[in-house]
Amino acid sequence: MYFFTDEEKKNLYRGLLPKAREMGVADELRGWNWPFPPLSPIYDILLAIYEVAGAYCPTGRDLYLRRVKGIKTRPNLAMQKGTVLHGALVHLIVAAKRIIYEEGVANYQKIVTRLNELPPYPPECWPGEVDTGEDPENYARLLRNVKVLTDFEKSRLIARIQEILVKQPYIGEDSLVSLAIPVVVEQKLDGSFLGLSPNLSTDAVTYPEPVIVDLKFGRPQPFHRLNTTGYALVMESLYEFPVNLGCLVYAEFKDDRLLVRKDLHIISDELRQRFCEIRDEKARLVAEEIDPGVPENCPASCPYFPFCR
Repeated sequence: MYFFTDEEKKNLYRGLLPKAREMGVADELRGWNWPFPPLSPIYDILLAIYEVAGAYCPTGRDLYLRRVKGIKTRPNLAMQKGTVLHGALVHLIVAAKRIIYEEGVANYQKIVTRLNELPPYPPECWPGEVDTGEDPENYARLLRNVKVLTDFEKSRLIARIQEILVKQPYIGEDSLVSLAIPVVVEQKLDGSFLGLSPNLSTDAVTYPEPVIVDLKFGRPQPFHRLNTTGYALVMESLYEFPVNLGCLVYAEFKDDRLLVRKDLHIISDELRQRFCEIRDEKARLVAEEIDPGVPENCPASCPYFPFCR
């Protein structure tokens, strides 16, 4: 799901990237200008990207309860499922890279065989237990979804490896990995320069043109682009090269089929400015211990629902 189709690549390299370069980004909104406003943080509060970008709670009271009141909750079922499915994708991509390095290009058939034989992400490796909820089928359904996701990605990985090998007779293992799997998963980033957590982790970054990729297993939301914006600013603050593009990957399962939609977008001045404004608002909420109040409508799935209602 982190690999772009030919149509998406055409849109990326012939559409969005030239447009991003033509539009440009105000220099004061590039991450490398973190010592100066509006990027420099006002408060000595370090926030996670999801705490800044997330707007599932209309008033932000979830942040107040977590950071001011110190209330810890268990993730809801949707969060638990998303964590497992994220983990399944990371598990597979890392395993594929490892197999290429272990076998070498000369043992291409072994690479394919081992990839085909890779089992789905085993439950014993999952990060914590998954609640079954009211429907006992939830767990079995999640197991099926992990298998569907694994089978889909394995076939794509094998096809990408084959595509590179038929064109490059003298390629080595490292080059094969970089061309066939040009993605870093769970890249760790220190967001301290921007008033963000020092332990950030992107879902994925694709290369050679850096694109911040964020994987979602829920409904699209207008604030999701702030996630990619935050990570782009952090990468610019650390490495001082421009990051102009983001991609939100929305995945859902329907009748044991995987459906994927991608939102490729420019990380514009507007998004950067908005991210900084929300960061400062939420940092103030925590620093000054401001209770933003209970929203008029709260989803029952919110982990903080029992503490607000």
